[in-house]
Amino acid sequence: MDIKKRILEGDRLALAKLITMAENNRPEATEVIKEMYYRTGNAYLIGITGLPGAGKSTLTAKLAKAYSKMGKKIGIVACDPTSPYTGGAILGDRIRMQELFTDPNIFIRSMGSRGHLGGLSKGTRAAIRAMDIFGMDYIFIETVGVGQSEVEIAGTADTTVMVLAPGLGDDIQAMKAGIMEIGDIFVVNKADREGAEKTSREIEAMLDLNERSSWRPRVILTVAQDNKGIEDVLYAIDEHMRYLKDSGIFDNKRRENIKNELLELLTQNIMAEIMSGLSKEDLMGIVDKVAKRELDPYSASTDIIKQTRIGGCR
Repeated sequence: MDIKKRILEGDRLALAKLITMAENNRPEATEVIKEMYYRTGNAYLIGITGLPGAGKSTLTAKLAKAYSKMGKKIGIVACDPTSPYTGGAILGDRIRMQELFTDPNIFIRSMGSRGHLGGLSKGTRAAIRAMDIFGMDYIFIETVGVGQSEVEIAGTADTTVMVLAPGLGDDIQAMKAGIMEIGDIFVVNKADREGAEKTSREIEAMLDLNERSSWRPRVILTVAQDNKGIEDVLYAIDEHMRYLKDSGIFDNKRRENIKNELLELLTQNIMAEIMSGLSKEDLMGIVDKVAKRELDPYSASTDIIKQTRIGGCR
C-alpha cells in the first residue's frame, strides 16, 4: 500500500503499519519518515514518567481524553518492560486505556522496551516522528516506570510530568539525585490516600534545594481515576509550554533533543556496521582471548573497529 498517501489522508491503519515497520527496523519505514520529515516538529511532546504503580497510564488516559474533548488529535506511545527471558511484554497500558480505543481523535501505540534502557523503547523516537507526520497536536510518551538512571524521557519530551504516589517516604530521598531532577511538573496521584499532603510537602522541600532555572516545577494533587485534579495538570502543561516559548528555551531544547536523537542513531548505525563485518565465530574467538587474559578488552574493541569499514576510514 502507498503508506505516504494514506497517512496524508488520515488512515490510522497506515500509521500503525509505519510504526510497526519502524520498530522492526524495516528500511522502507526509514525512507517514508525521511521523505515526510518536513511535516514533523508541530506536535507538542509530553513525557509521563515516575515509579511503577503511581498511576501513569490512568493519568495519561484522562489527560488525552480531556484534550480530545477540545478537538485536539492525540498520540500516545506507551512503553512497557520486556521480559529478559522470553522477550515478551504484557503491554498492560492497553488494558488501562480501553476507554480511549473508540475515540477517533486518539491513537495509542504500546511497545515493549526490548531491553532498551532509559525507560523508553528502542522504537519510541520513530513512533513519535510517525505520529507527528500524521498531524497529532499532542503526543504523550509514557515510560516503563523509572529508576534513578532512566532519565531519557527528559531528552525527548518538551514537558516532563513526574507521577508519584503517597507513602513513598525515604524513596523520594533516594530518587533526588536522579529522576527527581527532570520533572517540569510533579503530580502526586492517588491523593485520596493517607500521606498525600506529606508527600507534596516533601517534594516542595526538595525543589527548594534544587532551583535550576527560572521555572519552578508545579506540584499537583490528583485522583486521576476520579478525574480530580486533571484540569490543574492541563493548566500546568500549558503554563510550562508558554514559559518555554516565551523565554526562548523551547527552540534550544528542541535542538538539544535533536542532537540526542542524532547521537542515538549514530550509535545504532555504527554498531550495525561493526556487527555486519564480524562473524559470530570471530567475536567468540576474541571473547575467548579476553577471557584467557591473552588480550585486554580495550585492545580487543580497537581491533574489532579496525577490521570494519569504519576503522578503514580513519
